[in-house]
Amino acid sequence: MFTLILSFLYKQNNVNLGVMDKIEHVKILLDSFEKLVQKQIIVRTGDAVKDLKLIDEGAFALVSHNAEKDPILNYGNQFALDLWDLNWDNFIKTPSRKTAEIDLRTRREEVLKIVIKKGFYDEYEGVRISSKGKRFRIKNAIIWNVLDKQNGRVGQAAYFTDIEYI
Repeated sequence: MFTLILSFLYKQNNVNLGVMDKIEHVKILLDSFEKLVQKQIIVRTGDAVKDLKLIDEGAFALVSHNAEKDPILNYGNQFALDLWDLNWDNFIKTPSRKTAEIDLRTRREEVLKIVIKKGFYDEYEGVRISSKGKRFRIKNAIIWNVLDKQNGRVGQAAYFTDIEYI
């Protein structure tokens, strides 16, 4: 029952993840990444609270959006929040498409469609823009489908460490 409620919440535009929901959401992100990409973002501790802390304080960006037609961001670690110059409340209200410049959104959409079919896409590169207009290129990003416990797609996520300000 909890999984069904959580899946429903992930698909809503105004998700406000509390601490417990962040723990479960990060667990789902990590589980999906490991299943589809066959790699690990972090070495998991066996303690979901500690894993959340490792992710939130990591020197990498981890972001996700829901599965709506016009997806809304529903998670970003502190690195990502800083990169996009947003606080948590504003980040999780942002349409995912707005993280890319207008003229680069078509390519981004093409990649997201590939991810839906293939499960993940690695070595993605693209230019993004912060809420304050700072442009940066992400390199070697991995984008994957976020799956619930029944393997239903509830969104997509991205992980990257390589950033170049332009």
